[in-house]
Amino acid sequence: MVTLLCFGDSNTWGFNPATWERYPQDIRWPGVLQNELGESYRVIEDGQNGRTAVEGKAFAGFNSSVSDLISTLANHGPFDLIILMLGTNDLLMRSSVSPDDVGKGIDVLLEVIHHSGAGPGSSAPAALLLAPPPIGSPAGETATPESAVTQSHLFAKRYASIAADFGCAFLNTGEIVCSSEIDGSHLDASEHTKLGLAVAKRVRMIFASV
Repeated sequence: MVTLLCFGDSNTWGFNPATWERYPQDIRWPGVLQNELGESYRVIEDGQNGRTAVEGKAFAGFNSSVSDLISTLANHGPFDLIILMLGTNDLLMRSSVSPDDVGKGIDVLLEVIHHSGAGPGSSAPAALLLAPPPIGSPAGETATPESAVTQSHLFAKRYASIAADFGCAFLNTGEIVCSSEIDGSHLDASEHTKLGLAVAKRVRMIFASV
């Protein structure tokens, strides 16, 4: 059995922008991924509302990504593949943070994965890096910083470069899904379906080449 970890923020947790509740397991994209891949795969979800990629005092209370990842890798492994999608909250919470800053946080997380020994036979798990979809500007919404909207469009290029440096797989989710018009940062149910199916296709490609 192939074991996968989906590690991310509220879009991995399954936050519903219309109700502020959690989508059912079969609606959120890791659940769609599990259903599409079938019983030969095991998908473990670790999504947390407010999780950021960047560590530091500016994100106190939200910056548990490194410690959370280390804990999950140690407690729930071994994993064949870690699917990582973070960065949206970094831009929403601090206007001074750039995609390059977020990229440095992603670098740290990929280093944790690489040195974790949480793969089969204490090897390093493979990684699939997902660039989050661009942040939108909901009609009448004043809380979304314009800088976050603009900067989020740079995620794809930055993350593709990181993936190339680490030799890991990459998927630009902005080519597949759009953030909800309700709040500009979360995914509607239909987008969870699209993302889960696209990630399943990418996962099959990864393991077909092994």
